[in-house]
Amino acid sequence: MSLKIYNVLSKKREEFVPREDGKVKMYACGITVSGDAHIGHAYQAIIFDTIKKYLEYSGYKVTYVRNYTDVDDKIIVKARSLGVNPLDYANKMIDKTDRELSLLGVDKPTICARATECIDDMIKFIQKLIDAGHAYSTDSGNVFFRVSSFPEYGKLSRIVASDNISSVRKEMEPDKIDDRDFALWKTAGADEIFWQSPWGVGRPGWHIECSTMSMKFLGETIDIHGGGRDLIFPHHENEIAQSESLTGKPFVLYWLHNGLIKINDQKMSKSLNNGILIEDMLRDYNYEVIRMTLLENSYRSDINIVDGIFEQNEEKVYMIYKLFDTIDKLGNGCIVNYDCDEYKKIDREFRSAMDNDFNTSVAISLLFGYISEMNILVRKKDIQRLVDIKYALVNIYKVLGLLQQDSRKVVEDIKAKYIDIYKIDVLEVDRLLKKRQSMREEKNYLEADKIRDILLDKGIVVKDIGDEVLWDIDISLINKNRL
Repeated sequence: MSLKIYNVLSKKREEFVPREDGKVKMYACGITVSGDAHIGHAYQAIIFDTIKKYLEYSGYKVTYVRNYTDVDDKIIVKARSLGVNPLDYANKMIDKTDRELSLLGVDKPTICARATECIDDMIKFIQKLIDAGHAYSTDSGNVFFRVSSFPEYGKLSRIVASDNISSVRKEMEPDKIDDRDFALWKTAGADEIFWQSPWGVGRPGWHIECSTMSMKFLGETIDIHGGGRDLIFPHHENEIAQSESLTGKPFVLYWLHNGLIKINDQKMSKSLNNGILIEDMLRDYNYEVIRMTLLENSYRSDINIVDGIFEQNEEKVYMIYKLFDTIDKLGNGCIVNYDCDEYKKIDREFRSAMDNDFNTSVAISLLFGYISEMNILVRKKDIQRLVDIKYALVNIYKVLGLLQQDSRKVVEDIKAKYIDIYKIDVLEVDRLLKKRQSMREEKNYLEADKIRDILLDKGIVVKDIGDEVLWDIDISLINKNRL
């Protein structure tokens, strides 16, 4: 099965054929660093990180560019409120965001482009558009793209460029010729950061940044361009107009857009104060819990982050790593059969899912099917197959950024987290277990079972394995009992 991708430009699923055999050029719109990065930024970064990883897994050499917008109205306003230089503020936020994305298991892109490092390229781009009649400068020092000069405007979003559609209201930019035109260069206001240009001091508009950086690092036509669905119009529509007006060539072959984040059925917004910061998620959850939550649906779907969703996936991650820890102990000294049938089967099924428009939802569903099978094999003590399947899963699911940690550490960390949060008295648990053991030795099984039930009410599960008594937390029970 060949890779098929839903192309937002054609509105249909197409076979993926890059311009150059074996190589992929991909660009994803990154973050405007006007504040702390949130779950929406994490979603986009994880989606395109996964797509890049799968393309590489499929044998392509991928050149992936992700940008930072480090000059913007919001950045200037935020820096001014803090009394700091906007470029210093942007650099600080980029460093912070880089650290957070790395902790989420997001690989660094091939090139991390910054808008402020490409200003001269933007000025040259804009001047060429003016020379070709696709843009015009004004007496106030602004430069606008002439939408009427590009007849195909709207082909991505299917929005007709008519007089009732405006990228920015004309009363806010009164020197525009046409209400539909959008800014390529903006004259600097009082005390604002600026660069010299043929049209006066100012700074680039948002849309010109990505076109310029994409062409600078990847060329005039690229294979994949992505971002959140909210960028289709006007941002990506404007990118197409200015880029194809300049070159006369297709700007992007495949447009991919991820869905948006909802929080308890509501759109995430500053006005509702319902955003979730990446730093807060990382403080509360293992990064694989976050990745699993954001990848368990189709990338094109909106995700509804409801109360308890992270805890549900935390329980799944805990269960997987407990199983892996058991296999590590059982299979100590076992030699992996690298060319086993299990590996081939898992690889084949994984590729089938991912070749269907990067269907991580099916891939994760398959994972839990393998986990169920492995639990049966544990009971059968089929150690060689367990070792082989675990090896296959770890090596294949690295594409999703899952199953890549030390099993024992993950188990211990999550267990310790719940012991701490819910103030489980470990000494008291041990005391009750000793008392229960005494009851069992006296064949007073009724009292022993009562102690077991007392612990179960606290979310503590008791397991008798031969002469050994072990206890573990049950995350779903603990959370349920504390509601």
